Amino acid sequence: MAKPILVANWKNHPSSQDEVHALLKDLIRKKLLYKRLSVFIAPPLAYLESVADRAGKFAQLAAQDITELPKGTYTGVVTNDILKSFGVKLAIVGHSERRALGESSLVVSEKVKAALKSGIAPLVCVGEKTRDTDGEHFEFLRMQIKESLAGLSKQSVTSVLIAYEPSWAIGKSAKDAMPAGELAQSVIFIKKVLTDLYGRKVAESIPILYGGSVDPSNAGEIMREGGVKGLLVGRASLKAKSFEEIALSLLQK
Repeated sequence: MAKPILVANWKNHPSSQDEVHALLKDLIRKKLLYKRLSVFIAPPLAYLESVADRAGKFAQLAAQDITELPKGTYTGVVTNDILKSFGVKLAIVGHSERRALGESSLVVSEKVKAALKSGIAPLVCVGEKTRDTDGEHFEFLRMQIKESLAGLSKQSVTSVLIAYEPSWAIGKSAKDAMPAGELAQSVIFIKKVLTDLYGRKVAESIPILYGGSVDPSNAGEIMREGGVKGLLVGRASLKAKSFEEIALSLLQK
């Protein structure tokens, strides 16, 4: 059975190298715990080397984004071959915050292809902006998935991971998270869309994670009842104790 997946998205934190080193020092104390999971840390680009040097004993390196541009000269762009040179294994693609800045599903699909071409597994983020009683949000989700994965073959899509992160469920506390029962329904729907696109066998091989106000108080319930294979964690990944508690909850049956 595949290990549960835990992805730490540090976004634009911590605010200094000293804080990064302190956080990693605390995290490595629980390396035996994290080795029981598939753990990825996605730091700001400036901290890639620090994380690569210190977290290799318990986690793999991830990127918060990836470029769709081909090889070339681009001032200000960190190209995918540079990410690979640091040991990046996974890239978050189409995060809700990127989409809020105007990134379309068309751009997401190009980034997914670029990631796969570079040998980096794309964690494709999808999720509706609002939820309604008529179920129209499901059609939004369907189209977002289809457009974000456009042009992928059955073979290539098996290297993709999906992170379901509905924008309305992203807040500052656990009470903002999506109820596990509703999450389970959405996961079933996502699997149906993937089945329609690629067949049941391929759809079942694609891990679905949840992201949105995850913390130690709700991670266990999400994993037990939400039907997901792992979690994409934001602010709670910046505190060693809360990240440890989340990791433990992924191992509980």
